[in-house]
Amino acid sequence: MIVLGLVLLVLGIILKVSILYTLGIILLVIGVILFALGQTGRAVGGRNHWY
Repeated sequence: MIVLGLVLLVLGIILKVSILYTLGIILLVIGVILFALGQTGRAVGGRNHWY
């Protein structure tokens, strides 16, 4: 999700499409939050591990 957020963010900046820019930021923030929760050992979405 972090990678997809970065891709959308870069595409939004390059193509000057604000919706891609906004979606990229949202996905990036959600991805970082989920990553941080997963690294602390906390179960995210009912799962302890994401494969």
